[in-house]
Amino acid sequence: MVKETELRHLRRCVELAAEALEVGDEPFGSVLVAADGTVLAEDHNRVASGDRTRHPEFELARWSAANMTPAERAAATVFTSGEHCPMCAAAHGWVGLGRIVYVSSSEQLATWLAELGVPAPPVRTLPIHQVVPDLVVEGPIPDLAEQVHELHRRFHSSS
Repeated sequence: MVKETELRHLRRCVELAAEALEVGDEPFGSVLVAADGTVLAEDHNRVASGDRTRHPEFELARWSAANMTPAERAAATVFTSGEHCPMCAAAHGWVGLGRIVYVSSSEQLATWLAELGVPAPPVRTLPIHQVVPDLVVEGPIPDLAEQVHELHRRFHSSS
């Protein structure tokens, strides 16, 4: 169950996704939070650069590997506007990050994009548990999912 204090981090993820949209990128945002609630790092999508691996979840996994001990990573939580793709879930698992809390699921995103006529991505959409089976994962968060849905509508209606 997501606590009220954690909803603040999820709202920040939605803000970061909106920031990505404002600079012409796909609307995804993520926040890495230590066990004590301290925000350690945050990022938004940067795939408009041409590098399709510049997902915020992947960047946070790399940051955590460079800046945190294994115990600190295991105790941390990644909050994100959308469920990790398989690449990001694998990075999360390989560096040993802890819990993931996401606003909208990969299944929701796939449905939204299909409704908008967006072609399927080159990498299959999988739930995080199919990539990293023992990870603690929570989501989607219905109270915020419609905001993320609207960001994707805006992005794909302008592209």
